[in-house]
Amino acid sequence: MKFLVSWTSAPGVREEGYKGFAQMSDADHAADHAGVTIIGRWHNLGQGSGLAICESDDAAAVHAWAFNWNKILDIDVAPVLDDDEARAVVKAGLGL
Repeated sequence: MKFLVSWTSAPGVREEGYKGFAQMSDADHAADHAGVTIIGRWHNLGQGSGLAICESDDAAAVHAWAFNWNKILDIDVAPVLDDDEARAVVKAGLGL
């Protein structure tokens, strides 16, 4: 299952978040999102926001990843479909 993960940081903790992110080793990064494959991640550093598309068979793993950053980020997690998946749902729903 694919998920859209979006986040924003408050200005008062933004620098703390940037420092934590910048200091992560490859091992820290891998442990941070165990059970979750990151398809892509994009950052808006000026606003302290960003979004990621990830994939996991375990919604709890995605939420655990989000929870790791919950002290400094407001995070939204939503399941999403790619074009092929959405087209199949629409076709079935419309009887096409």
